Amino acid sequence: MADDGSAQSQIVWPISKFYFQVKWGAEIMLFQEISGLDGEAQVIEFSAGDSKTFSTEKMPGMQKFGNITLKKGVFMSDTRFGDWFSQIKMDTIKRLPVTISLLDETGTPTMVWTLANAWPSKITGTELESDNDEIAIESMEISHQGLSITSG
Repeated sequence: MADDGSAQSQIVWPISKFYFQVKWGAEIMLFQEISGLDGEAQVIEFSAGDSKTFSTEKMPGMQKFGNITLKKGVFMSDTRFGDWFSQIKMDTIKRLPVTISLLDETGTPTMVWTLANAWPSKITGTELESDNDEIAIESMEISHQGLSITSG
């Protein structure tokens, strides 16, 4: 009997990455592209004085997280990027939780990345060209103080 795929296991195929949403505080925003969902633990190397292997040991140190870049189309009267960025004062900014959810075909989150205490560190407006008919895209880099990853 041929397999029509209706009873196929959910863990056979990787998840598509084109259907996602971003919750920015209490607000849901739409983006074209998100990059920079990474973190790393710095490596601490040390050598014990009585080590019989005569090599360094490695252990995890402080965690470090890269900035997240969000890109979206420019819409008339949508100034949310600029509004949040303009709130930056010397060492003072409204920090928000940002939740990025990868969705399945029903709109249910399958993977969720949560950024703690996120704030905008850079905005980039669109490039303007008189002989180009592409859509205007703006981007924002956000810094944060932690990344947690959960399944939906």
